[in-house]
Amino acid sequence: MTRVFRTAAVAATTAALCLAAAACGPDGEKSEKDGGKAAGATADPSGTASANASDPAASDSAAPAPTSTPTSSGEVLDKAGLAKVALTTGEVAAYEVTPMQGGEESGTERSENKDCEPLVAVINGAPQPTPAATVFRTVMDKSEEGKDDQTVVTEILTSHPKDAAQQLMRGVRDAVRACAGGFRTSSEDGPSTYTEVKQLPLPPAGQESIAYQVTGSIEGDKVPLVFQLVRTGSTVVTFYVADFLTAKTPQLPAELVAAQAAKLP
Repeated sequence: MTRVFRTAAVAATTAALCLAAAACGPDGEKSEKDGGKAAGATADPSGTASANASDPAASDSAAPAPTSTPTSSGEVLDKAGLAKVALTTGEVAAYEVTPMQGGEESGTERSENKDCEPLVAVINGAPQPTPAATVFRTVMDKSEEGKDDQTVVTEILTSHPKDAAQQLMRGVRDAVRACAGGFRTSSEDGPSTYTEVKQLPLPPAGQESIAYQVTGSIEGDKVPLVFQLVRTGSTVVTFYVADFLTAKTPQLPAELVAAQAAKLP
C-alpha cells in the first residue's frame, strides 16, 4: 500500500484510513482501487460544519477562548498511565476503540517553512516538544460499518514534562495563524502540498484546546484534514479526522472529544 501523505496518525493511521475507505496513493499517484479518494470520516453534506451535537462548528470564525479546569493534577503519565485514561469501547455509544496497529512509527515529513513545523509534527503523529510517552487509538463508529464515509477518528495521547504541554499548544496555535496560506513538505516518500490552514470553532475542552483544518492536495483534489488538540495538565490529546471522498470538512464527533477530555487527570 502506497502513501497519500502522512496523516496525524502516521503510517499506521494512513493504513487504517485506507482500510476503512479502500484507497491510498502518494502525491501525484492515485490508487488503482477507486481513483485515489477515500473517506476517513463522516463529511458534512453542505460542505461546512453544522451546528449540532456531532459537529457544532457553524463558521470559520476564531474558536472560543480556552477554558480552565483548576482540579487537574498535572501528573506526567507514563505509557501505561496514558493507556488507562484513553477512551475504551463502550464509553461512547456505538464507538469501538482499538489500539492503532503500528502506531509507534512516526511520519517523515519536513516543513519547508519553519513557522509551520508544529503543524507538520502533528501530521507526522509526533507532536513537539517530544513527549515523555505516547499512546495511539483508533475510534470507529460501528453503526456506520460498511459505509464509504464511516467515521474513523484517530487519537494520539501524549504526556509532557514541565511546561512542554503548554509549549506544544502555543506552537500549534501560532502555526495555524502563520501558515494560513498553506505550506509544502518533503519526505522520503516525496513532496506534499497543503493549500490552506484555518482555525475551526469547535467546542473547547479540557484546560485549553484548539481545532483547525489543514487542506491537502492530491493531483489537484482537495483533501481536508481536521485536528483538535486538547490539553489538561501535562497531557495532550490530538484528535484527527479526514475526508478523502468528498473534499468537504469532516466532522469530529463532539461527544468523543468531551468523553476523552473528562478522563484526563
